[in-house]
Parts: sequence; C-alpha cells; structure tokens
Amino acid sequence: MSTPLVIDQQLARHLLTQVDVPRILRKLFRELAAGQAVQPPQQLVEFPAGAGDFINYGGVLAQERVYGVKTSPYIVREAGPLVTAWTLLMSMDSGQPLLLCDAGELTTARTAATTAVAVDALAASNAKRLTLIGSGAIAQAHLHYARDLRPWQDIRLFSPSLAQKSAEQRAALTALDPRLALANSLEEALHDADVILLCTSSATPVIDPAQLSKPALITSISTNAVRAHEVPPQCLADMDVYCDYRVTTPGSAGEMCLAAEQHGWDPQAIIGDLPQVLSEQAPRPDLQRHAFFRSIGLGLEDIALANALYRLQNPA
Repeated sequence: MSTPLVIDQQLARHLLTQVDVPRILRKLFRELAAGQAVQPPQQLVEFPAGAGDFINYGGVLAQERVYGVKTSPYIVREAGPLVTAWTLLMSMDSGQPLLLCDAGELTTARTAATTAVAVDALAASNAKRLTLIGSGAIAQAHLHYARDLRPWQDIRLFSPSLAQKSAEQRAALTALDPRLALANSLEEALHDADVILLCTSSATPVIDPAQLSKPALITSISTNAVRAHEVPPQCLADMDVYCDYRVTTPGSAGEMCLAAEQHGWDPQAIIGDLPQVLSEQAPRPDLQRHAFFRSIGLGLEDIALANALYRLQNPA
C-alpha cells in the first residue's frame, strides 16, 4: 500500500498560487455537463446533543482517474465553533490513497473562484460597480478572483466589523485594489451596484434585494450553520435564480429549503446551474430583474483543486 502525499495548509497556500483556479473549475463544470464527473449529494452527519456535525462531500473525476472526499467538521465550543476540512484523493485505477490535503485554503479559493466563474458568466457585460459584503479571508479571495472580470469603475466593501478594525487593518483592505473604497454603511455600499458579492458567515439575511435601486447580480455562499442564508427566502420568487449545481444545491441551501417549505417556491424555477450555463444549455439572465447565484460548494471543486496540487508535486 502506498503512502499518500500530505499537503498542509502552508504548502497548499503556496501551491495554489501556481494554478489557475477559475480555469480548473470551468473545466470541472463542463465535465459535469458532459457526464465525465460525478457529484453525489453532500452528507450531513450530526453529533448528538447539538454538539456539531461533519459534512462530507464526495466525487469522481473520470478523466483524471481520481475519486475524492472532503470532510468538514463543525465543532461547537464555548470559545466559538471550530471548522476544519481535509480532502482525501484516491486513484480510480489502483484504489490507493494519493493525497491528504488540508482543505482550508482549497475551500477559500474554490468558494471565491466559483463565484468569479458565475460573475463572469452571468453579470452584464457593461457592469461597472462591484460591491462586496464581508471583509474576511473569503471576501478578500472574492475580490482577488473578481477584480479583473469587468472594467469596474469602483469597488465598494462593507462589513459590520469594519468599525472595529484598526487603521492598519483598514489600510490593508484598501491596498488590495486601488479602486476599493470602504463604505460607511450597508446602504452606501449597495447604492447603484451592478454586482453584489455576499461573502459572510451569517446564518440570517444580510441584505434585502427588494430594497435595491436597480436590478443586480447577487451572489451568495454557504456557512456550516444550519439553513444559513444571506437573503430572505421569500425573495427568490422575484429573482432569476442560478446555482452551482442544481442536483444538490436546492436540498442544502438554506434560503431555497425555506422558500420551498414556507413560500411555495419551486426548485424547478432555477434557470440554470454552472454546468448548464457554461455548456450553453441554459440562458444567461437579461437582468430585467435581480439575478441570484447561490453556491453551497461542491466536493468536486475541492477534489479538482487537490488533484491540481497533487499533479504539481507529482508531474509524472
């Protein structure tokens, strides 16, 4: 039995700078559309007495001849929840383990890059104003991957935690891009925005699309909190809805579950997912009303990135 390569967080961070993450994800979504990749639903394994859970994400990349699984614990503690993640890569030919990779950096990169792939596919070609809600590592990664997708005239960022940040921390944020301005309020950040990236760990809505001044593309991500959602569930009926993978997302995304249960929303109303959009099997939005893109994160995204890092270390 072979011993798998182990990649820790520091090495993963270094290796990710050497790969084109959005390109890898676009290839993955096209393989999903072509039936060359398999993404089962995620598995939630809850601890007794509400002490936390593990979410397991598996998947197969047939062309790469690898199976992988990412497992992510959410451990409740008095000091705050602990969330970690590891990705295991195995050969479809030998059945042997190839790689065990700390998935923290993979998760940040693939979450933000998936949003960027969606923005590139769904945002208006003449979009000029980009807004980010959130200021942590995920938000900064969103900016990294989205900053060159359109000729943004201005980029605004708002987070409730901005008021608690030091001058040095605020300066570090504005140094990320010369167009970036820190907004003093949520309303200021959202004003006249063409694309709004929600990059928070909030379990409850952070914006109400009904209060926006014009149609926008709104993107939203997941956190481990049960049925977390960054927009009100009832607003889905008034938006053109897209997602990362329609086979799995409606059953896990908090606002989609709640909209279906409480507001009569039908998941069949999803216009398209990224495999369909990138393979031209679903239309792009006309932005006559808000477009909403929801990603829950696919195990295959982590697996594809883990495979790319493995190939870097084992080019043969």
